[in-house]
Amino acid sequence: MNNIWQNLKESKQPFCVLAPMDDVTDTVFRQIVAKHAPADLMMTEFANADGYCSPGKEAIKTRLRLSPSEGPVIAQIWGINPDNYYIMARDLVDMGFAGIDINMGCPVKDMIKKGACSAMIQNHALAAEAIAATIKGVKGQIPVSVKTRIGFNTIDTENWIGFLLQQKLDAITVHSRTKKEMSKVPAHWDEVAKAVTLRDKIAPKTVIIGNGDVLTRQEAMARTKQTGVDGIMMGRGIFYNLFIFDENQKEHSLAEMLGILMEHIMLYQKTWGDSKTFEPLKKFFKLYINGFDGSASIRALLMDTKSAQEALEIIGIILKTG
Repeated sequence: MNNIWQNLKESKQPFCVLAPMDDVTDTVFRQIVAKHAPADLMMTEFANADGYCSPGKEAIKTRLRLSPSEGPVIAQIWGINPDNYYIMARDLVDMGFAGIDINMGCPVKDMIKKGACSAMIQNHALAAEAIAATIKGVKGQIPVSVKTRIGFNTIDTENWIGFLLQQKLDAITVHSRTKKEMSKVPAHWDEVAKAVTLRDKIAPKTVIIGNGDVLTRQEAMARTKQTGVDGIMMGRGIFYNLFIFDENQKEHSLAEMLGILMEHIMLYQKTWGDSKTFEPLKKFFKLYINGFDGSASIRALLMDTKSAQEALEIIGIILKTG
């Protein structure tokens, strides 16, 4: 097996991962990140295994679109039917993903009602079946990991993470809050350190990645020293700084950021055409246009646009007028 998690652990301490984010980490945004400030590893949007094994398969496959320019990418999947995990895992190997990650941490109510994602924290039997089916599906060709939380309603690190460490996983990403806490309280990094201690006792080869409120590369380094994790996963932080993964932090001009935004919009058009609306792109405007004189006014202009072409024209005018 070409185990990306072990390769990163052995070659880079710590390594940094771009978190899976719905309507954010599609192939377009991953290509932008890979070109301008690459993470060591990136994840797809959440892809539903049950939907993949249904007439809605083609819609799910858009979440799994992959470009060679992205570097290694992990497919993140969720669902409640272990048989579907097996089928999807088998196909994901052929698609060229570096690994598969099972979402056992998302706190969205609709997913929990189905018994999926963080609901599995309370259903060890189903969690074990989903993991086993995925491992069987990959046939030892790519690694299988889980991203989860430290408990459902209360902190339960020792019991839950201890259970996962017995499931022959290649890696576990520990988000340092419970499902109930969402993102409303400070992250419990002491519990991440506890997960590392458990790993050392139960499954020394399992890679542990910490996650929760890390907004800068400097903080990633500090959390690694504090807890002993092998890697750090960052999500929301990239909306404050596109170059969050760059080891050589430097200032970037408004013109440079607008140029990358144009690149993002054009790649989005080229990739998705009429199959996706323009609206999802608007969430990225603050990422590119923030902290400059007149940022709010520029963003307001762009937020009022109705199409990619209209946005590109406005950006072109701003660049010409300086």
